[in-house]
Amino acid sequence: MLSPLCMSLRRRVSFLAVTVLLAGGFASAQSTPAQDQPSTAGTSSSQAGLPALAEFALPNAPAPGASALGSGGSAAGQYGNGGENGGGSHGFLHNRSWTFEAGGGFNGPIGNDTGNGAGTSAPVLTWGGNFTVGGGLRFNKRLSVLAEYQFMGDKLPAALLAEMPAEDEITAGNTHINSITGSPVIDLFPKKSNGIYLVGGFGWYHKSTNFQTPETTFDEFGDEFEENVTVASFTSNQWGGNAGFGLYHKLGGGMYGGDTGHTEIFAEARYTFIHTPKPEIQDDVNVNNGLGTTEMIPVTFGVRF
Repeated sequence: MLSPLCMSLRRRVSFLAVTVLLAGGFASAQSTPAQDQPSTAGTSSSQAGLPALAEFALPNAPAPGASALGSGGSAAGQYGNGGENGGGSHGFLHNRSWTFEAGGGFNGPIGNDTGNGAGTSAPVLTWGGNFTVGGGLRFNKRLSVLAEYQFMGDKLPAALLAEMPAEDEITAGNTHINSITGSPVIDLFPKKSNGIYLVGGFGWYHKSTNFQTPETTFDEFGDEFEENVTVASFTSNQWGGNAGFGLYHKLGGGMYGGDTGHTEIFAEARYTFIHTPKPEIQDDVNVNNGLGTTEMIPVTFGVRF
């Protein structure tokens, strides 16, 4: 029979052994499920919260793990739409586009253009023709600004030619006007297929008035014929301006509801004023190189796109 001391020692050893076995079993039970779980579970769980955190901190930042390059290898996040450095909403030409026009028509005289001191009260302009080309920027659907070149050619009226000295044999003549102007165009109904616009311009005008007399000449076959030859010419370089309105019809598909696109055919009329200096005759020479104020109404038909 064991002594009390041995019995106490045996109980202590047994208790310690049971404690160690229980601790080892508990540790084994906790480690086994963790090893059975996929190794990416914890990573995925932690990464799932990163985009929300990144978006909160930097609303415009790309999500973690996303490529900085868009499709096709372009740096979409940095230089794509909305980028500050290349054609996005902060680009210089954002909402702007190029626009061009070409047209032609006729010039209507107003009737108040006279010699203004050149020894005649007869008008100095009659009907003629014109053509116009231009290009510029469309700033938005309502406003465009064009640089325009226009040529206007008119014959001299018979009443003016009749007052020329008979010995000069002046039987014909013309007026040629070349201009370069800056012209804003304001569309009053930008969302309509048919509308009205206002237009005006200011710039440089070169006017040449030519007097002609018939002259006999020969063609390459030796046949004789008469042609008008310029024997006198007055020129001037002056500032001038124009203002008027036009009607248009838009073609093609558009992007502003009823707006059907930027290509349009148009018809317009502008009042044109050129402050040509009044003649000042000194020793039979027109030292001011002009025939007085020039006013007319060019009517132009064309296309703008």
